[in-house]
Amino acid sequence: MCRRYARGVLSPYVPDLGALEVLLTVAQEGSLGAAARAYGVSQPAVSARIRGIERLVGFAVVDRGTRGSTLTPRGALLAEWAQAVVDAAHELDAGLDALRSDARARLRLAASLTLAEQLLPEWLARWRVRHPEVHVSLTAGNTGETARRVLDGEADLGFVEGPVLPAGLSARPVAADRLVVVCAPGHPWARRRRPLTVTELAAAGLVTREATSGTRAAFEQSVRAALERSGITAPVLQRPVLELSTTSAVRAAVAAGAGPAVISALAAGDDLAAGRLVEVPVAGLDLSRTLRAVWPRGQRPTGPARDLLALVGTAERPVSG
Repeated sequence: MCRRYARGVLSPYVPDLGALEVLLTVAQEGSLGAAARAYGVSQPAVSARIRGIERLVGFAVVDRGTRGSTLTPRGALLAEWAQAVVDAAHELDAGLDALRSDARARLRLAASLTLAEQLLPEWLARWRVRHPEVHVSLTAGNTGETARRVLDGEADLGFVEGPVLPAGLSARPVAADRLVVVCAPGHPWARRRRPLTVTELAAAGLVTREATSGTRAAFEQSVRAALERSGITAPVLQRPVLELSTTSAVRAAVAAGAGPAVISALAAGDDLAAGRLVEVPVAGLDLSRTLRAVWPRGQRPTGPARDLLALVGTAERPVSG
């Protein structure tokens, strides 16, 4: 029997927003247990929410198996509709948050050094034209420090460059970058006619950032992967000759002859153009990387953070050397 309801009045068979978000998390994570971990609750609690949805709508929405949980065909259709509802609710929440903001609004940012020094100044200058009333603070550090500030609630939005997304964070690409091997003009590598091999690079004593730097992590991951593809199953990188806490210090040390380094093409651009540094080609090594905005998992940026992310979120293009 078909029942009619007055315009604007939902039937009693529509799950609430919290239940719909649980359903979407199960679909994304692939199991009830993984969804429970994402929410920080027990698996029985997630199972109970799913059973509640099924009782309410009158059909099974999840197939539970030994290898995980998948949506039934009707559950997948419900999830598709639910995504639109949840997205609309987040839009409403963000709009209300924007209405509550006033002249004392603030935006706290944390970023790894490449982004803080090379990209965010331009992004923030463009953003400030539309939001002159918002007080902005930016704290620069390495990727690990940036992730900690975001997770601890010390920053509303973070920007990182590491190859692995830190635990507990969601991310969105905001730019593409590549790393380059650089040396001083007087270094023997500057006069090479052939590209370096990955083995030569791995065996060289380099000037590097600290171990928790996203740039260093991306470089070491790429080198190890390239060596393993060549049949070197236990690749060992040479110990750095210097470990420095900022990219500008690395550039200065390289220019002074301390040794070669691997740094962002964004950071090296001016020194390469002026001849203070020389780029050294490396054969068979992909040093491209994605730079990302991050925020706590299970949340969405709101207010000024959401507006900044909307401005920078489409700037995903490669950086030339």
